[in-house]
Amino acid sequence: MVGGSDGQAPPDATELKRRRKSPRLSAARAEEAEAEAAAEPGPGGALEGDEGRFGNADSLTRPPIKACRSAGSSSTYFLQENPKKERAKAYDSNEPEKPAGHQAQPNIYTPLKERKADFLEKNQVEHRSTTSQSRSKFRDQSSIGKQSQPLAKNDGESQSGFHKSWTLLLVLLISVPLAYVLWSGMPSLLDTTLSSRDTQILQAFRAQMKKLKNTYQSQDPNLWKRTRVFLEKHLNASHLHLEPAILLFTAGQEAEKALSCLSNEIANAFAFSQNATTIKINGADKAILDSDVVKLEVDNELSSGFREGKKVAVVHRFELLPAGSTLIFYKYCDHENAAFKDVALLLTVLLDEQSLRKSLTLQEVEEKVRDFLWAKFTSSDVPSSYNSMDTDKLSGLWSRISHLVLPVWPEKGLPVEGCT
Repeated sequence: MVGGSDGQAPPDATELKRRRKSPRLSAARAEEAEAEAAAEPGPGGALEGDEGRFGNADSLTRPPIKACRSAGSSSTYFLQENPKKERAKAYDSNEPEKPAGHQAQPNIYTPLKERKADFLEKNQVEHRSTTSQSRSKFRDQSSIGKQSQPLAKNDGESQSGFHKSWTLLLVLLISVPLAYVLWSGMPSLLDTTLSSRDTQILQAFRAQMKKLKNTYQSQDPNLWKRTRVFLEKHLNASHLHLEPAILLFTAGQEAEKALSCLSNEIANAFAFSQNATTIKINGADKAILDSDVVKLEVDNELSSGFREGKKVAVVHRFELLPAGSTLIFYKYCDHENAAFKDVALLLTVLLDEQSLRKSLTLQEVEEKVRDFLWAKFTSSDVPSSYNSMDTDKLSGLWSRISHLVLPVWPEKGLPVEGCT
């Protein structure tokens, strides 16, 4: 590209347009043309013309590089000048000098050029920052999209789990009432069978007790009522048997016959209703035996009889048993750990008194029997009894055999031999 006659670097197209439009530039060009025509070419004219055509040495070299040193540091770095700014500076330095009498006008193009260069540089910086922001925004959107995928997956899984939970709940709501209906229906069938058997057993027991009541007419009505209610609980198979039924009958000397017969008859009625038999133990037959021997005999008779299916045992004259042997009834009369819980034991105690007053309450009768056994089993007059039984042991025994204590009154119509 051909340069100007004064050796300046060619201006760009924008500067040329501005020069064409400016009247001051037109006047300056006319003055330059007149000066060239008046000047004579010297020996180096051709060279200068060629130099003006191709530009001077400064215009053909690369933009200057400035050496700079950062504040507070000994290191030096090089900074290349902006070419656009250098062109503007070169153009300003090559403007024609005005005549001496001519008034200098302010150059309004220099700040415009600098502003243009600053504007272009600012646009480049803004473009770079905008590009970097758009890229970072794109990366953020892509990362958000990637993160939203697991969230969507988790939402899907949670919804699936929610539906499964509702399905399981619905199945439970349907199955539980159905199972309850079926389960409640099955026991009804079993109850029908058991209730029919229980009804037969209870009817048989009540019939036997009614006969006994007609035979032993001198007895207190409370004896019949309490005995029937107490034993019927153990005859009802629908009730869970947690402990055996323990009854203690007592009487004065005048009612010894009635005491023995009535206890046997009630035990037989209880066993007959269940198609079973009765275990009978007489304390008078064991009174003179060793306590340990009696204890072993009583244990064998009760355990073997209950294992064979017998449902009731009668122990006559309990007060005549050796004191130490009575501790075996811990095993059979315990409230929680009895060896057999679906059985009944009937004990009789004959007091030393000739008769019992009918005006005595059941509580007073119970206290009389307790005091009598205390004196019988813990008396110091009988060393063997005192050594094998103490107050604590007897208290534990009494709490197990005194569930229900009932008095028996004498009967006039009983035969001498036998009971009925």
